[in-house]
Amino acid sequence: MNTTGRIVLIRHGQTDWNLQERLQGATDVPLNATGREQARAAGRRLRAEGAHWDVLVSSPLDRAVQTARSIGAALDLELSRTYEELVERGFGPYEGTSLAGLPESERQRVLAAAEPADAVARRGLAALRRIREEHPGRNVLVVAHGSLIRLTVSELDGEAHPRVRNCEVVPVRVAALGDARLRHDVAESTAP
Repeated sequence: MNTTGRIVLIRHGQTDWNLQERLQGATDVPLNATGREQARAAGRRLRAEGAHWDVLVSSPLDRAVQTARSIGAALDLELSRTYEELVERGFGPYEGTSLAGLPESERQRVLAAAEPADAVARRGLAALRRIREEHPGRNVLVVAHGSLIRLTVSELDGEAHPRVRNCEVVPVRVAALGDARLRHDVAESTAP
């Protein structure tokens, strides 16, 4: 399989729930004005870098789709499809809960009820492998979510990746996709 193409992950722009430190998970929260500007700025930065991008995909959640479309407008690139596997980590009944000001013990209790980190990483790796297989040798922009990106890249690289900022671009080591095995020794930060 030709793995010479690049894949980068981009976190969606800011939402009001990001600003309020609320757990979004699979809840479909739209971008706010800042998030829309962050997405446009990310597109401008990518265009200014001059790299050629062939494919643009995203999570099906609106905040990711909105971000992808703004980036695509700057690059003259259409959103080609969405992947369910790229949806954010689920937080079940705690979606919408604000972590701001919670004592660490309560924060840990809320995060313990989330979709397991290893399941999120497996889902993220499966999505990246599928994207690589469907677009061999192509340069692909993937718009997704902070926890999904952080946990997937942590698994792929074998070390904890820091929290991903809104519209941050995170390169994927494509060659490592075939070698990644689920590791249980990767430390998980308490950031959602």
